[in-house]
Amino acid sequence: MPAVRPSTVVRATRALQQSQSTSTTPVRHFSATPRAPSSHGPQYDPPTGWLFGVKPGEKYQKEGWETPFIYGFCGSLVIAAVAYGFKPDTSIQTWALEEARRRLEAEGILEDPEKK
Repeated sequence: MPAVRPSTVVRATRALQQSQSTSTTPVRHFSATPRAPSSHGPQYDPPTGWLFGVKPGEKYQKEGWETPFIYGFCGSLVIAAVAYGFKPDTSIQTWALEEARRRLEAEGILEDPEKK
């Protein structure tokens, strides 16, 4: 037995032909549809040959956002480095070493280093 009955295929084909012939909107395929422009101007700046667009002999003028960005970025890096340096050690290896030392001292196998 076929997966799709021939009568169903014939009815579906006729329905599609009728809907296309009575439709007022044209059928547009994805591959033939041109892309709509969505920009407000050209995106390409032709090369000028100057580094960062500044000609030799001209002084670079900073924009208003550059100074706060540099201080904020560098300051946050310094704060993060200091915070990382003072971060408590929460690794399982450190805890296990301290726990083993505490238990050995409690049993008398290892003497307490603070008693000396």
